[in-house]
Amino acid sequence: MLAVGIDIGGTKVAGALVSEEGTILRKLSVPTPAQDSASLEDAIVELSQELSAGETVAGVGIAAAGFIDEAQSTVYYAPNIDWRNEPLRAKIEARTDLPVVVDNDANAAGWAEYRYGAGKSFTHMTLLTIGTGVGGAIITDGHLFRGGFGAGAELGHIALVDGGILCGCGQHGCLEQYGSGRALLRYANEQANDPHSGQALAAARDANGQVSADALKNLLEAEDPGALAALTTLGSWIGRGCASLAAVLDPQVFVFGGGVAVAGEHLLEPIRDSFRKYLPAGGYHPEAEFRVATLLNDAGVIGAADLVRIHIDGTRALAR
Repeated sequence: MLAVGIDIGGTKVAGALVSEEGTILRKLSVPTPAQDSASLEDAIVELSQELSAGETVAGVGIAAAGFIDEAQSTVYYAPNIDWRNEPLRAKIEARTDLPVVVDNDANAAGWAEYRYGAGKSFTHMTLLTIGTGVGGAIITDGHLFRGGFGAGAELGHIALVDGGILCGCGQHGCLEQYGSGRALLRYANEQANDPHSGQALAAARDANGQVSADALKNLLEAEDPGALAALTTLGSWIGRGCASLAAVLDPQVFVFGGGVAVAGEHLLEPIRDSFRKYLPAGGYHPEAEFRVATLLNDAGVIGAADLVRIHIDGTRALAR
């Protein structure tokens, strides 16, 4: 049963025709018209139609950043798109004549990693996406956790520092402010002032006196000591957050996606060290595994496509 997966990102809307085995058969993308919700709706419809042309398609799954209701239908709030209580599923179903589900983008990515990627051999998995912000997904006993109102698993907004840095959510001290790609850049710019390990970072500063994301990426790939020190600081905060999450969720594995996760073991090692330091009953509590996501940028479309298949199967079961 083929399905279309749509992943709405900050810069592009990616779409794919996906098999039940999680294989991408067709793939398309267009720039995200984030400031024009009508044009964005058009883009979703057009991608869905192009990808499904000539095929029998079960439905369309849509992954979007923001709070989605439990029915996988309404976008309560999207941070980068003008959607407030947007009945997105009803609108797209009316225009495509196909079943549609809408889910949080991290949920879709997490589900894909659980079904087809780094978490497929586990039944309890927690995903953290380390990008500009920090997203999350929770799989417990083989089920995707959404919470009572559908807006659960916002793991980037667990509080780590009392009175800490102001977060975009309105609170202070969230994990997102200490364990995200944005935080990594902050650590790199601070590390550039270190006379012993920060020389390469300092030399990479741009005209505004800042180390850019591209410059930091290049230095990490070159295993520059200052860049790695910044990454270690990031991993230490993420590991601390994971220790708190483990006390509540007790996952068998933590999976890390997002752009920063490509650092691989250089990121995982400080995460593990910090996790052990802050884990309640450390030394006596079974320790989760730590893995880097394997599906990378395709996780959103693959997960969204599978979630619409599950929705259709559940609807059929209820009808019986």
